[in-house]
Amino acid sequence: MRRTERPVSALPQTCPVNTKLTVVFVVESIVHSKFTNSNAYKWWVVLMLWFICFFNYADRQAIYAVFPKLKEEFGFDKVQLGLIGSAFMWVYAAGAPLAGFIGDRVRRKSLILGGCLFWSFITVVTAWCSKLWHFVTVRALEGFGETFYFPASMSVLSDYHNRNTRSRAMSFHQSSVYVGTILGSWLGAWFAETLGWRIGFYFFGFAGIMLALVLYKLLREPNRGESENSASLTSLSPLSLRETLHVIFHTPVVPLLMCAFVCANFVATIFLTWTPTFLVEKFGFKLTTAGLSGTVFIHLASAFSVPVAGMLADYLMKKFDGGRMFVQALGLIVGAFFVFLVGNTSDTTTLILSMTVFGLCKGFYDSGIFASLYDSIEPRARSTAAGLMNTVGWGGGALGPLFVGIASKYGSKPTEVQNMSDAIAWCGAVYIIGSVLMLAAMYFFWRRQKQKKHSEKYKWGQ
Repeated sequence: MRRTERPVSALPQTCPVNTKLTVVFVVESIVHSKFTNSNAYKWWVVLMLWFICFFNYADRQAIYAVFPKLKEEFGFDKVQLGLIGSAFMWVYAAGAPLAGFIGDRVRRKSLILGGCLFWSFITVVTAWCSKLWHFVTVRALEGFGETFYFPASMSVLSDYHNRNTRSRAMSFHQSSVYVGTILGSWLGAWFAETLGWRIGFYFFGFAGIMLALVLYKLLREPNRGESENSASLTSLSPLSLRETLHVIFHTPVVPLLMCAFVCANFVATIFLTWTPTFLVEKFGFKLTTAGLSGTVFIHLASAFSVPVAGMLADYLMKKFDGGRMFVQALGLIVGAFFVFLVGNTSDTTTLILSMTVFGLCKGFYDSGIFASLYDSIEPRARSTAAGLMNTVGWGGGALGPLFVGIASKYGSKPTEVQNMSDAIAWCGAVYIIGSVLMLAAMYFFWRRQKQKKHSEKYKWGQ
């Protein structure tokens, strides 16, 4: 079948000819590689999802950077701001099982791009808010739109990348989380100080809408189990709810991974929500500087460490079962000390160093969140498993911002800043608990794989 090419003259005449040629060349190159080089296209998929995930996090992060402006304009206290922060996470968590269940049964491309259109529109609507219930409502709707993304996108990536490249692909995709968090916070604060806090939401919202429309023609839906060459899976009907839950919970591995995710997310949501305010009130940073510094040291460090951790995890998986989980546990154990330091120090240099090392450790944990999960889950249940993972992780994590807000207002220390410092320092203990859970999951996974290999060896011996 011949492929008709769109002439350069069909592009808008306001574009320079060189620009038209460049756009056509790039688009044609991507489409060509899509059909002629499946090995290359699976990495194009990672890149396309990287940009969607960037806006997924930039849109959700921008609100936290303008908390001081909302306090100034509307008189919100820390408990009210904590409620705004938690509203997103509660709905995001509550909707995740539904999102995952649907993701195992419908075209995931539609969920990814449709979700991007929806949450981007809600980001625009955020600029119209003027009352507490307005902010709580739009943040809840934002959480509902974004909850469909990760179960669907992680399932798609797992169908393009097998166990040999899965950690690398997912860790590179994970780096968009950190870049989106950094730029969402910094640009949100910059717009707030220069043009008004509402402008940032218009910027991120309309940019996300344009991206979803562009990628509609470029993103291809893979077959379930494609990366494992599981031709038999593509011909099977979806699992029932009971069968899906059995696949997920028939060993202790997945529940332990989910509980560890609660611990990691509890700490992460506190840093996402409160770091800019913490830097303004305790260290006297200006709002724009706090919006940038509150994210860049942690998340840029994570962006650098997560690909390294992904490569290490793929390498260790070839050496011993549970290698990915070991890398995650290591990140939590080392990171706990530096989380404690962030809350306790009064020295700016120590603060920045501690946030940076914490970010490096966070990248080690984040590199295997879904890759470790999918080592124990068959392709037909992966979206549901990711949805439940997000429900448990973000449902528990949503308590973090509210915990710090309540602790800051009602703690035993003379000032709210001192109470906030203590609350952040205690997060180090939460990381320790998470590391113990990860090591337990690694043990049960290793034992299960050993039993499976023994059974296969016995069967062949017969």
